[in-house]
Amino acid sequence: MKFNNRVCVITGGASGIGAASAREFAKRGARVVVTDINAEGCEQVAREIGGIAIPCDVASESSVNDLVTMTETKLGPIDLFFNNAGVATGADPLTTPVDVWQDQWQINVMAHLYAIRAVLPGMLARGEGYLVHTASMAGILTTLSNLTYATTKHAVVGLAEWMSITYHDQGIRTSLLAPLGVRTPMLGDPESPFALTSAGPVKEPEDVAVMVAEAVEAERFLILTDDIAQTWMDRKSSDLERWLSGMRRLNGKAESLNQHQEPAQSPSEE
Repeated sequence: MKFNNRVCVITGGASGIGAASAREFAKRGARVVVTDINAEGCEQVAREIGGIAIPCDVASESSVNDLVTMTETKLGPIDLFFNNAGVATGADPLTTPVDVWQDQWQINVMAHLYAIRAVLPGMLARGEGYLVHTASMAGILTTLSNLTYATTKHAVVGLAEWMSITYHDQGIRTSLLAPLGVRTPMLGDPESPFALTSAGPVKEPEDVAVMVAEAVEAERFLILTDDIAQTWMDRKSSDLERWLSGMRRLNGKAESLNQHQEPAQSPSEE
């Protein structure tokens, strides 16, 4: 799909990958709607690119429905919806409150479903449309220390795969962004135990935005941010027991580092 004159909605657009993608899509000719719960942030990005800012709480289906209605009223049918907003609160199953699980599930998973429910009927009627879902390598491999994040991102991977299988032949294209570390507010301190042990090679948001745009233009499903990610995926699939053993060693290294450093807080959006 070419971006020229296409209507694209990007959630989590006030910062990080979302803001960088808004700039990149606009540079390629798209008409971009920047949305985020941070109204001031999405308005700033929208002004910069000549787009439209529509603040939205993606954890609320009614808010997502309003976002879609307002976009269609201002610009017309949505060609591409980029489900990018996400949070990484949470830790282990014993200390993470259930309400944190519920909040993260709403933002990291249900927001994707709300968007699909809102835009898919129109896309099917037109015979074309594009959905991009930000997961993480945490959803294909896993992540250390944060079970909540790993679980919700696994769910996003499953959702995106199912959508691609089920609706591809009806003109609906799906891409799954599964980044390793990206220099966004979510990454936190680049010297944190997570960043040093399991984030992988850290990319800039602008580089990731170019990768997303190129994947959309090629209508490619999986978007990885570093070649090492494919190597790790291959190792997991070829010898799961060995991969688990290696991850346990990595977890031990991270725990050792944590003993000498306060863990970074990471409630930010992608």
